Amino acid sequence: MAYLFQPDYVRLACSCGSLKPISMVYFCRHCLKIRCGYCVSHEVDSHYCPNCMENLPSSEVRLKKNKCSNCFDCPCCFQTLTIRAGHAPIRPTPNTDDIKATPKKVYYLCCSLCRWSSRDAGIPDQLVATGGWPEQDNPNAARITTLIDYHKILASCERQQHDRKKFDPKRTCLQFEKFGLTSAMARKRAGLPIINEAKWHQTECPQPSIATDVIDDLPESIFTETIDITKITTLEQRLQQPEIQAEKINELRPQHKKFPVKRSQRCRTCEHNVSKPEFSPQSIKFKIQLSALYHVPEIRIVTFEQLYCNKTSELLLKFCNPTQHQTQIILLPFDTPTIATTTSETGQTEELKRENMQLGCESPNLLPSVVRQMSVIEEPKDIKIKPNCKIDLPTSCLILPPRDDTAEYDDSGDTHSFQDDPKLVVWRKGNKAVLKLKITPDKQDDNENEPVIVGFVMQYGYVNTISALEYKTPQKVDLKVQLFITLDKLTNQA
Repeated sequence: MAYLFQPDYVRLACSCGSLKPISMVYFCRHCLKIRCGYCVSHEVDSHYCPNCMENLPSSEVRLKKNKCSNCFDCPCCFQTLTIRAGHAPIRPTPNTDDIKATPKKVYYLCCSLCRWSSRDAGIPDQLVATGGWPEQDNPNAARITTLIDYHKILASCERQQHDRKKFDPKRTCLQFEKFGLTSAMARKRAGLPIINEAKWHQTECPQPSIATDVIDDLPESIFTETIDITKITTLEQRLQQPEIQAEKINELRPQHKKFPVKRSQRCRTCEHNVSKPEFSPQSIKFKIQLSALYHVPEIRIVTFEQLYCNKTSELLLKFCNPTQHQTQIILLPFDTPTIATTTSETGQTEELKRENMQLGCESPNLLPSVVRQMSVIEEPKDIKIKPNCKIDLPTSCLILPPRDDTAEYDDSGDTHSFQDDPKLVVWRKGNKAVLKLKITPDKQDDNENEPVIVGFVMQYGYVNTISALEYKTPQKVDLKVQLFITLDKLTNQA
């Protein structure tokens, strides 16, 4: 898991031209292409609270202003506040002499990280643990409410004007008799004004904000009094409360926790989901997770020798097969075109047929103009990074067995008998293998401080699982992807 957060040493070229590590790209099994975050459309599935795991629809979230009513964030360190129980102090009165009075149980908010509590801000304790802490009023609440109501009426009138333009005057009222008359049509036939139009004329336009050049002078005490930084809020704390922007620590108030969203990513070309979370709010799993980490062979750098200009060094790369099918890997030169080819049982190439089916055409003779929906992906961009190192690619292929989770804990040895070249394959276990490659950095006087970049094309076999879901024979496809491996800088020969 720590490898996923390391720097981007091994990057894959997306179909749009961007370079991303394998942990940050998706693999669309319908288009058979790699998609990055810019090649997928992001959709909001649901809103939830990360503390109480409450799942709410979008309409209710809009009414709650995207804030949870039961959970709070600390205004100092922005961590989640916890509810603590305590006892209210007993205040004896002159009329009562009972010293053994039972203290009342009260609740207050406390931060377990910075020890901030609602008692420090002067917020009274509550008798129930469900909350009900008083909120600080927004001084501009009336102004904001007036502007929202005014723009709602303005949007409603614009919508009516847009619908009125769509109305065809040639159509008679007899065509609407079978559907019945709506309230708006009935008021219009009776000669009465429409309700929204009446509201529009009755509502006054709010007064616009007027900028002024008059600025209050600073107090004279600001130049003489000693400033205590521990009692002044930071810029981040003030921006966390944009409606108040407190200047002192004791003026801070707990903030309601905001609702994050569960997103689903959809391929922009074929409109199929590549990532979709579970509907249950307590679940952190994904119903559809087409990450490239589960479909494309993963490459890691094991080690490499010191890099000298125009001198051959050894590079050890580990290849891992994450799929449940045996795959065959072939390393090709960097300038090889990365076009997927599908080979049938007769050995014929069906590339044109697959591309047309991907675009929605049933026959290869149809033009792309009859596609159901045109692709919204832009043209592929040129990759600015160029390899500056030569690599001796092997002529033989590398066969990796399917992934077996039980083999990770089995030390009895592999049962596969592959005839590997000992000069090429130096280690093999399960679905993993280490290759020894020879690289030669090129001399570049202009870019001496830049790291050495190795580039090549990896061709791997992929079994299309869509055919298996449609009760057809699984289709084997040879896919290609460009890889860029960033190594260390050149070593001086002095």
